[in-house]
Amino acid sequence: MTFLRNISIFITIILLLFITGCDQSGAPLPRGYFRIELPEKDYRTFDTVFPYSFIYPVYAQVIPDNRPNAEPYWADVYFPDFKASLHLSYKTIANEDQLFEYIEDGRNFINRHIPKATGFNETMYTNDEANVHGILYEIRGREAASPMQFFMTDSTHHYLRGSLYFNVTPNNDSLAPVIRFLSEDIRIMIESLEWK
Repeated sequence: MTFLRNISIFITIILLLFITGCDQSGAPLPRGYFRIELPEKDYRTFDTVFPYSFIYPVYAQVIPDNRPNAEPYWADVYFPDFKASLHLSYKTIANEDQLFEYIEDGRNFINRHIPKATGFNETMYTNDEANVHGILYEIRGREAASPMQFFMTDSTHHYLRGSLYFNVTPNNDSLAPVIRFLSEDIRIMIESLEWK
């Protein structure tokens, strides 16, 4: 009799452990992403024969654009750790109509992201002392190809457009920490921009 009693107690304990140990709601777990190690912030100056200069991070490289359709003073600010490039396109302004054309061109590039975007933020930049004015566009959306674009101008001679792209399949949910990290760098570049 004691043997049967001990077996029933043992089975009861096992059943209680099994029932309390299996407390899962059945809902799938959210998708996880790899931890991204971000470097420490530090900056240097890009000041060459180009008609503009700016401060950029030490973990980036400024590479002149050598593609066949590239124009003088085009460059890529390349972030090798993140497989990202900030493409810089420079234009000289001859007249007011040309400035309007460049600005509209830039807006057309941004409008191409509307189908994949869930929202936009526009930030106006004005530095009267350096005669630099423009707009930074932050493009939200999981599949938006370029999460940040901007244009800067002095309205008479210089026009600079920038667009950030990652050399990976767009998934801005997993790239969100890197986008936030690089957005600080892009803002510093814009705020430090000077014409020559």
